[in-house]
Amino acid sequence: MSEGPSAPKAKGVSTKTARRRSREFALQALYAWQIAHGTPKEIVEQVRGYEGYERANAELAETIVRGVVERAAELESLIAPFLDRSFASLSPVERAILYIGTFELRTQPHTPFKVIVNEAIELGKSFGGTDGHKFVNGVLEKLAASLRPDEFGRARGSAVQAAEPLR
Repeated sequence: MSEGPSAPKAKGVSTKTARRRSREFALQALYAWQIAHGTPKEIVEQVRGYEGYERANAELAETIVRGVVERAAELESLIAPFLDRSFASLSPVERAILYIGTFELRTQPHTPFKVIVNEAIELGKSFGGTDGHKFVNGVLEKLAASLRPDEFGRARGSAVQAAEPLR
């Protein structure tokens, strides 16, 4: 099975890690899920058929897809307070990227929040609208501060210290 005509496709070609590919496949699967719905099992079966899936980290892609589909309402409730418009008014691509980033922030403590946010930004640049990645960055930064206050504070503290002039 191929990606299908309506699935979002990445702009440009580059060397990608298996984890980046996993997030891209998860994004495509979650895009399709928002349009056609389906069970986590059906969505995972669909993503397994995508061209190039064998080069992805299948465990990560399937964890993200299952987790988002099963916890969509919870994830939406975490995202909504940080939006300047309704969740429903976001494009399916923006929603999928925010779902992925929020799911990872919430359930993948071993992955630094900066990595999660940067990966979401890259998804936005590759699949989203012109400035969608900036919107995703703003929302996920606020979510990271809320969901991971200690890690966020340490990261911001070292960034502030690094920016201070040496004496």
